[in-house]
Amino acid sequence: MSFTSAIAPTPVIPALPAADSVLSLLAQYQLMPQFWREHIVDQAIAPIHCTAEETAEALHQFFAQRQLTTEEAQQAWVAQANIDETQLEAIATRSLRITKFKEIAFGVKLESYYLNRARQLDTVVYSLIRLKDPGIAHELYFRIESGEQSFADLSRRYSLGSEAGNQGIVGPVELGNMHPALAKLLRSSHPGELHMPMPLGEWVIIVRLEKLTPVQFDEALRQRLLNELFEQWLQEQMGQLPESHRAWLMPTAA
Repeated sequence: MSFTSAIAPTPVIPALPAADSVLSLLAQYQLMPQFWREHIVDQAIAPIHCTAEETAEALHQFFAQRQLTTEEAQQAWVAQANIDETQLEAIATRSLRITKFKEIAFGVKLESYYLNRARQLDTVVYSLIRLKDPGIAHELYFRIESGEQSFADLSRRYSLGSEAGNQGIVGPVELGNMHPALAKLLRSSHPGELHMPMPLGEWVIIVRLEKLTPVQFDEALRQRLLNELFEQWLQEQMGQLPESHRAWLMPTAA
């Protein structure tokens, strides 16, 4: 038996690309969508400023995250990054300015958006059996309905989905993340209600609602909805790029 000796690759020191070839390289590496996203965001937050206290705190956090705890280390990092003080502050405060932009642009829309989304954000816990054979599904349904056997036992023994490993229990899961027909059924159910077998895609399912929990509008949900509105706006902006700009978003041939 022979062995081929491993040969270490020769170190490569890449040359800096010419300025006029950077866009082509970004497109080749499929980084143009991210480039345009960040550029659009930077333009949107350009008019937004931070107070001196906010800037100082942002700089403190920026250096702390990079474990640059001394002034000498911080200056060395800035020199290596080849940026000036204005650029440093812009980088350090960018996240805060994005947060401020979200509040300014979408805070007034949040209530109506929440009301439109609330029903999708309610969560349910339900029991499920998934089968292929309608005849077996009806037999199991009547066993459960009569109390002959428990839903958990029958799901564990007969269900063909992953819920079998959890005695049929699924959730909590948001109604908006479910098949629309199943979400509608569970929305109109009361806890403990067992439904007759119904077709759903490739399956025949038996379902019982265990619990429905209305969404609570807390700070975490508020931030989530702000982020959703921000992302929707950003996608709209990307879609409105001029044709000459959007051409750069297309993947290039290898």
